[in-house]
Amino acid sequence: MIRHFVFFTAQDADNIDTVRKGLQILTQIPHAQHLEIALNRKSDPASKEVDVVVYGEFADDAALAAYKAHEIYAESIRRVKPIREMRFAADYDTARAYTSPDDLG
Repeated sequence: MIRHFVFFTAQDADNIDTVRKGLQILTQIPHAQHLEIALNRKSDPASKEVDVVVYGEFADDAALAAYKAHEIYAESIRRVKPIREMRFAADYDTARAYTSPDDLG
């Protein structure tokens, strides 16, 4: 399984909800096994930059690629890109993730 994380910061605090709503349409794309769009709680005092988080789970790289190729994904970019400041993305394969101290071997 591929876990997909994307972090967004709005250019202006007044646009945070608009960014969230622009990303919320991604939940209509059928290729994710699970997809969440959420506001960052900003509970970590050392890191309050991120406003909105996208978290998704995909069966494999092909499912993630199909998600990114979907027309709704392009529409979300069209809505969000002009009002966001920062975007960081990270993906990893859960089969290659360390899950216990024994994995460090």
